[in-house]
Amino acid sequence: MTKSLPAGFLWGNSVSSMQTEGAWDEGGKGPSVYDIREASEFASDWKVATDSYHRYAEDFDLMQDLGMNCYRFQIAWSRVCPQGDGEFNDEGIAFYDRFINDLLARGIEPMVCLYHFDMPLALAQKYNGFTDRHVMEAFVRYGKKMIDCFGDRVKYWLTFNEQNIYHMPEAFKVGGYLEGEKTLRELYQISHHVMMAHVRLTHYLHDTKPGQLMGGMLAHQLIYPATCKPQDIFCAQQYDEFLNQNLLRVYAGQGYSPAVMAVVEREGFQDIFRDEDLEEIARVKNDYMAFSYYASKTLDSDAIPDGTPVNYYLLHGDKNNPFLKATEWNWQIDPLGFRTIITRYYNDWRLPVFPIENGIGVIESWDGVNPIDDQYRIEYHREHLQAMKDAIFEDGAQVIGYLGWGLIDILSSQGDMRKRYGVVYVNRENHDLKDLKRVPKKSYAWFKRVIHSNGDEM
Repeated sequence: MTKSLPAGFLWGNSVSSMQTEGAWDEGGKGPSVYDIREASEFASDWKVATDSYHRYAEDFDLMQDLGMNCYRFQIAWSRVCPQGDGEFNDEGIAFYDRFINDLLARGIEPMVCLYHFDMPLALAQKYNGFTDRHVMEAFVRYGKKMIDCFGDRVKYWLTFNEQNIYHMPEAFKVGGYLEGEKTLRELYQISHHVMMAHVRLTHYLHDTKPGQLMGGMLAHQLIYPATCKPQDIFCAQQYDEFLNQNLLRVYAGQGYSPAVMAVVEREGFQDIFRDEDLEEIARVKNDYMAFSYYASKTLDSDAIPDGTPVNYYLLHGDKNNPFLKATEWNWQIDPLGFRTIITRYYNDWRLPVFPIENGIGVIESWDGVNPIDDQYRIEYHREHLQAMKDAIFEDGAQVIGYLGWGLIDILSSQGDMRKRYGVVYVNRENHDLKDLKRVPKKSYAWFKRVIHSNGDEM
């Protein structure tokens, strides 16, 4: 017998502003760090993206037709506060006011993410991004303003997209860092300042908008040991502790992991982690646990040089898993890993779980006439949705909803339009904008049946 998902289950879509909005110099927007990135052979610039600034109503209509009842989007910091720490831009705030109202008019729950890697350029240039506490304080000021403006209509909030990335080497790409030696100390500065911003805004939302919910989000790195060799298992567990569990412990009210704080003491980073900061962190607790998931990883300890910080293990020890198929970008497809994460989150933390990014990126082209036959996308989502249902009905997990990543094609995080995730094709390439027409793929009709049946018909 088919088991129906809970009433009120949220089905929807996730995007970031820099990958969708375009309008990089319109409406009083200031420049962000992405606006100065130049195009390359396999990457577009960010000036137009999919032009959702002008075309979002068309995209909302497609979401409504699909049956989506939730949309996670990012507010572009430099659109509402062009310098990052200066005057707010009324025109930018008015844009998101209309944006939210137009979602609600279609019965779609808005979910706001405050930061998705595109720092106002002025802050990055002057302070080198989140290495400086001033940027953390500027972000808190901006976040409080957005909560004041939209907290009456937005129930679900996130501070940072994939917050554990700020404790990985990728932090220097996404934390507004423009120049320097990229030291371990700076990595810990970035990660702690980001966490402090998250903590302060969580307290602010709870204090000023009772009933509205703040989540913490990871790019969950599910790491398998390459073998049953004890050193492989130990290194995989260490990586999980530093890059996943450390943040989850804070979200659940436990504070930083003792293993991470042992490194802080050993390396002499205590001045970064102020006593008053740790007191604030000890008092925070999120309302739900959110994560993105696309693929799992496998770690070979033999490839990790002695003395390598845990945060850098995957740079050396990443190994293909012979038991899994992979995409064109070598992301290994692992639906059981999706179930594993959902089940463990709920078992460990007893907070509602919300997977808010999941999908498969594939190179696709449209012949101008026929819908793209993307059976592979149907299979990917079917297998992951079934894994989620197994976590709910077999393992007892409480899950809020399921948001696919970029269900309308967008630029990838590297600016590559070839990597398409959507059930709707957007007619543009990296260097040819064409007409930006939205064209449903074969998977669109399948996803529509799934959503309208609340997951019964897959």
